[in-house]
Amino acid sequence: MLRTNRLVALVVLLGIAPALFGDQITLKNGDHLSGKIVKSDGKTLVLHTDFAGDVTIDFKAVTQITSDKELRVGTSDKKTLIGPITTSDGKIEVATKTQGRVDVPLGNVAVIGDQAEYEKLEHPGWLRGWNGGVNLGFSLARGNSETSNLALAINAIHPTLNDKTTIYLSSIDTKNDLATPSTVANLVTAGLRYDHNLNPRTFAFVGADFMSNALQDLDLRGAYGGGLGYHAIQSDSTTLDFLAGLNYTHETYSNGPLVTPVTVPPVYTSYGVTHRFLALTLGEELTHKAGKTTVITEKLYFYPDMSDTGQYRGEFGLGTATKISKWLGWQNQFSDIYVSNPPLGTKKNDLILTTGLNFSFTH
Repeated sequence: MLRTNRLVALVVLLGIAPALFGDQITLKNGDHLSGKIVKSDGKTLVLHTDFAGDVTIDFKAVTQITSDKELRVGTSDKKTLIGPITTSDGKIEVATKTQGRVDVPLGNVAVIGDQAEYEKLEHPGWLRGWNGGVNLGFSLARGNSETSNLALAINAIHPTLNDKTTIYLSSIDTKNDLATPSTVANLVTAGLRYDHNLNPRTFAFVGADFMSNALQDLDLRGAYGGGLGYHAIQSDSTTLDFLAGLNYTHETYSNGPLVTPVTVPPVYTSYGVTHRFLALTLGEELTHKAGKTTVITEKLYFYPDMSDTGQYRGEFGLGTATKISKWLGWQNQFSDIYVSNPPLGTKKNDLILTTGLNFSFTH
């Protein structure tokens, strides 16, 4: 009786093994791997395992794949098949709901992905699918100097298969409280951009950017525009985009220090002026994953004034974020903000270097 019970238990265990161990991969050398198929581009296959995380496998080394869940299989001739898959005699068999079982030669497989994840990316809903981080840096000095510095940045991205919404806000506030209290730096930038893919390589974008810079006597600059972009590089580790378009800029400089115009006798006046003009938007953005824990970001933008070609703005940014844990990291950010025609008494360049903690989030 005991032996019979053990035999029944073994049969039941073997019957439910695929459900327990998930997707099954067999390699040419006889190795068997169990986990969850994340994706494949026809050259490599990424399998998520409990013991080793994501494992990347040469697709040519795979002899058998078995999955009971719905996968999305894209072929080299642009067909899409959805259903559980198995492999047999150099082919992938897709058990579709509409066409029944369809065979695809392994050499014709262009992409494999989780159908459920695809649907989430295609229609994630506005309140879901956000990812980003909060950067925080703080320093305090007392004794021969009394200064405080607070750097705060928030970035949030809502990507889908066909579009992307980006929101950002950053602030740097440095004060000197020794003797005569003064503001050493006070810079606030914020913006919103929406990108929509027109095809796999090109996209259209619209957005608005805002900036306030106390040391440059800039009360507020608003730039509203749009244009076209080109995905020059799109891979798991690197993305490179080029953008071109137009923007309308409205900026106000006021409440600055008293300046002395070249007059006889000298007359002290307060600087204040408003600019409104059309400008070009020319830029590039780069993101690169350096290893498993570090991401490098870089951007360069150039905004020439169309009504006065001798005047322009430029922005350069270079940053790194290194993961310490799933939600905690360390970030470094360098920025160069250039204005060709700043108010009298201020410099054209603002160079900013910040470092601190990064708190990442996904919703």
